Amino acid sequence: MGRRNKGRQVNGILLLNKALGVTSNKALQEVKRLYHAAKAGHTGTLDPLATGVLPICFGEATKFTQFLLNADKKYSATVRFGISTSSGDAGGKIISESGAINLNIEKINSTLAGFRGKIFQIPSMYSALKHEGVRLYELARKGINVDRKARSIEIYSLEIINFRPGEFPEVDLKVHCSKGAYIRSLAEDIGASLGCGAYISNLHREAVGEFNNNDSITQKELEFIKKSNLIDDLDSLLKPMDAGIQHLMEANLTEDATFYFCRGQPVTVPQTFRESKEGDIVRVFQQEGLFIGVGEISADGKLAPKRLIV
Repeated sequence: MGRRNKGRQVNGILLLNKALGVTSNKALQEVKRLYHAAKAGHTGTLDPLATGVLPICFGEATKFTQFLLNADKKYSATVRFGISTSSGDAGGKIISESGAINLNIEKINSTLAGFRGKIFQIPSMYSALKHEGVRLYELARKGINVDRKARSIEIYSLEIINFRPGEFPEVDLKVHCSKGAYIRSLAEDIGASLGCGAYISNLHREAVGEFNNNDSITQKELEFIKKSNLIDDLDSLLKPMDAGIQHLMEANLTEDATFYFCRGQPVTVPQTFRESKEGDIVRVFQQEGLFIGVGEISADGKLAPKRLIV
C-alpha cells in the first residue's frame, strides 16, 4: 500500500519574511506546520544571519519553484571594512583585523565600479552549493576547503546608501543581482580589492523577482493568525500558483486544446503566439481562466506541456 501524505492539500505561494538566526529549512518546516500542509518547499536559501523575503511554495506550486530560483534578487547589506572572517559574515571567526581608518567613500565608490555588470565570482564555502553531494557549508564547518569554479553572475546595480567612517568603517549598500550571486562573496571581494578585508555584518533580502517586502509576512504574524483559529485567513495570504511567473507569456486554450494538452500532447498555439520562438515558456490557462500549468514552444511551433497542475 502506498504511503499517504499527511496534512492538508494546500496550493499557492507564501512570501515569508524570514527572521534572523533561523535556517531556511527551519523556517519552511515551521510554516508548513502552521498551515498543516502536506507538501511545501522554499525557493532559494537564505543564510541564518540573513533576513527577508523567502518564497514558500505549497502543493502544486512546488512545480514552479525553478522560476523563482532563477529570478533576480535585491538586497540591502551592511559591509564592515578592516576585518575578515572565516565565513564572510558576522557568524565566522575573525581571521584578520587590520583596520581601515583611512578608507573613505570616494575610494569605495571607485572600487564598486569594477563590480557592476557581468563579473565572475567564486562561491563562498559557506554557500548551499553541493560538492560530491555534500553542501559546501557542511564541509566548511568541518574545516574542509574545496576548489570552487568561478561563475558568471551579473550585478545590475550596486549603490552606497550610507557611509560611517572609523577604524572599521561601514557602508550600507543596495544590491540588485542575478541568480547565483553571493553577497558575502561580493563583500569579501570588495574588501580584497581595497586591501583591507571586509565582511557582511547585516543582510536583508528585499525582493525575489517581482515579490518584495511589502508582500511578505513574518512567522510571528502567522502564529498570531493561527492562534485566532482562522485557517481561512492563513489561506487568504497565499498568492496564486502562477504568481511567480507573471513575466511569462500567457496562452488561453480552447476546450479541445485543453483536453489534449492536459494529456501530455502538444497543441497548436493561439494566433497571438505566431511570433514566439522555440524554447519560449508560456503560462497556460483553459477557457474559464483556470491556470493549468506551463508549456514550451517546440521546434514545430506547437505548445508542448512542461509542468501541469493536477
